[in-house]
Amino acid sequence: MKEAEEAAKAAAAKPAQQEASAGTPTLKATETFAMMNAFLEQGEGAAIIKKVQAVFNFDIIMKKGGKPVATWELDLKNGKGLVRQGKAAKPDATFTMTDADFDAVCNGKLSGQNAFMTGKMKIKGNLAKATKFTPDLFPAPTAENKALYRGAKI
Repeated sequence: MKEAEEAAKAAAAKPAQQEASAGTPTLKATETFAMMNAFLEQGEGAAIIKKVQAVFNFDIIMKKGGKPVATWELDLKNGKGLVRQGKAAKPDATFTMTDADFDAVCNGKLSGQNAFMTGKMKIKGNLAKATKFTPDLFPAPTAENKALYRGAKI
């Protein structure tokens, strides 16, 4: 059993090591999206899918006005939901924000509305669908919740 736990820890650390070695900066968003994916994979997102019915792209940038360093697809429309690194073919809306601002919104330190109104978050696409996505749909990315949903792969 101990060997399986160690193997799981090593596997969970591997993507972060590969990402850092590939020249892509280590992002706080990576762990948050992994937690969201684990939540959905465990079948806990049925109510979210029913409520939101949308597919989103999240473009994470390092500084305002910069090019995206990573993009995630968040499918809250099909099946039990999905989070994966990469772009959705036809997203309903695309959010663009810095890694720090994304982390602040997810942790409740910055409201999505305030981020949008102050230009910290850009939204392209269907704004009505975009307003259905709020960070409180998922468990807060606290250390406890990240540990609970650890091992998720994107």
